[in-house]
Amino acid sequence: MLALGALVAALFLAALAIGPAGAGPFQSLSALVGGDGGPLTLIMREIRLPRALLGVMVGASLGLSGAAMQGYLRNPLAEPGLIGVSASAALGAVLAIHTGIAATVALGLPAMALAGALVGTGLVVALAGPRGTSLTLILAGIAISALAGALTSLVLNLSPNPYAANEIVFWMMGSLADRSMRHVWLALPLMGAGWVLLATLARGLDALTLGEDAAAAMGIRPARLRLALIGGTACVVGAATAVAGTIGFVGLVVPHLLRPAVGARPGRLLWASALGGAAMVLAADIAVRVILPERDLKLGVLTALVGAPLFLHLIYRTRREMA
Repeated sequence: MLALGALVAALFLAALAIGPAGAGPFQSLSALVGGDGGPLTLIMREIRLPRALLGVMVGASLGLSGAAMQGYLRNPLAEPGLIGVSASAALGAVLAIHTGIAATVALGLPAMALAGALVGTGLVVALAGPRGTSLTLILAGIAISALAGALTSLVLNLSPNPYAANEIVFWMMGSLADRSMRHVWLALPLMGAGWVLLATLARGLDALTLGEDAAAAMGIRPARLRLALIGGTACVVGAATAVAGTIGFVGLVVPHLLRPAVGARPGRLLWASALGGAAMVLAADIAVRVILPERDLKLGVLTALVGAPLFLHLIYRTRREMA
């Protein structure tokens, strides 16, 4: 945890110092802390600081929710978007762009994305039922994800404005560019509530490793555990998707990488994955500024390009260990 914390702190400072402004790291950080009202101070406080803060928040949210989902389902292939939150939030954002709300209302796009996430979560809870099993939760999430994905494709198909369709496609690739402190303050309350809910799962997730009957004998209530998982995941993933678009593989790969370091205990993996997710998103966001900076490489594209081969390597290594 200390090593992960130090890594996140170092990457956070690097995210503040690296950019196309042409100023050195010490000059940039001095402009952020001291500030003389000049252009560099404006860049640091209005562009780089919100971007770095959102990198930590989004990465921590995706890593934490991924570890919680894998621990609850006892399935290393589970990821935060499994219950349909990401797809529902993306649909809300797409509708905001398609109808013009994003262009006419300040923060209309993230607000619509949050509304879509809440509606999707409500449908999943209604379909799974208050006493539903893990299987019904997965099936309900897959159904809502498929429906939201189909509706998103329909909106793209029927969009008469090619510029709006292009904006939709680029937004769905995921990015932290051009974000402000308003996005930070919009996402922080929901993410904070989600972090608290997911943090309460540690004891229950550890108990579930012994089986549901043993967990119930230890005083764990499955229905309450499931509601906390769904509510926490909806808050953090919905808010992350609302402000940054769709960023994949973080919640899937990070828990895999860190699980051996915590003795495969789901409770300890929660906060380790939060720090690991923050480090991964910060590192990826720094990379998109360095690699092809003039072509605006999207963050979600880079995390997929890095995460997919890494995940395939983990699968291959796991298969060899089991052989």
